[in-house]
Amino acid sequence: MSPARIQSPARIQSRRSFIFTPGTRPDMFPKALASGTDIVCVDLEDAVAPKDKPEARDRAFAYVPVTEGDPRVERIIRINCLRTPEGMADVRALIEAEHPAPAVMLPKVKGPEEVRNLADLLDEYQRPTRLHVIIETNEGLEAAVEIATSSERIEALFFGGVDMAADLRCRNVWNALLYARSRVVHAAATAGVDVIDVPWLDLEDEAGMIREAEAAADLGFSGKGTIHPKQIPHINRVFTPDDATVAHARKVLDAFAAADSGLLVVDGKLIEKPVLRSMTRIVNTWEAAQRG
Repeated sequence: MSPARIQSPARIQSRRSFIFTPGTRPDMFPKALASGTDIVCVDLEDAVAPKDKPEARDRAFAYVPVTEGDPRVERIIRINCLRTPEGMADVRALIEAEHPAPAVMLPKVKGPEEVRNLADLLDEYQRPTRLHVIIETNEGLEAAVEIATSSERIEALFFGGVDMAADLRCRNVWNALLYARSRVVHAAATAGVDVIDVPWLDLEDEAGMIREAEAAADLGFSGKGTIHPKQIPHINRVFTPDDATVAHARKVLDAFAAADSGLLVVDGKLIEKPVLRSMTRIVNTWEAAQRG
């Protein structure tokens, strides 16, 4: 297993929200880039019927790297499972594309060897493509730490709740999936990468979406997926530290910088030095959101 890395301020970027757009609809890609999300993922997997996958593949690898839009929005292509013929065809398109894809998302990963094999291939063909990995299988959950630390190309883990619930034979509800979510957060923290929660699927239940997003943020997630642009402002707001939180974090950081002690009292509360990591991340996350 590769050694864990600490996510430095330079690596922190805003990944509060993401939205999928189908690979068969390149006309929708500029609209997605302008939707206010931090990540746009062009999908070659679930959103594309088997008969349309060749067309989606050609369009995604041709258009995603060159479509005009806000350069601060992260662009990802979700390819098909690497253990399928469609996934192998996607990898071939990835390494042969005229313009390299900025990043690809790997679904249904079961073990670290899948990630390492693709990373080695990208090294061989000198592709700069970054990797995002979905943990949505029981095998993937068991190997989450090994997967998360398998390549320096990995930027984030994504939690896939629908497939995970089916694999675990449980309901797709918060309490039933809490253990699985916690393991994915733990793996991402071990690797020093971001971790993003599954989209909320009920467009009519805005309050439920916000409650689940807040619970995910409390658990350690960096962001959450969306299925419609109207969800994006609410998700972004949940995962952006508010002004009071940022001000307190800066106050704590300044107090420790001015003192020679591992313990301080700030605003009447005892603060220990390990809290500095959390305070630093709050400030860095807020600054990344402002840049985005």
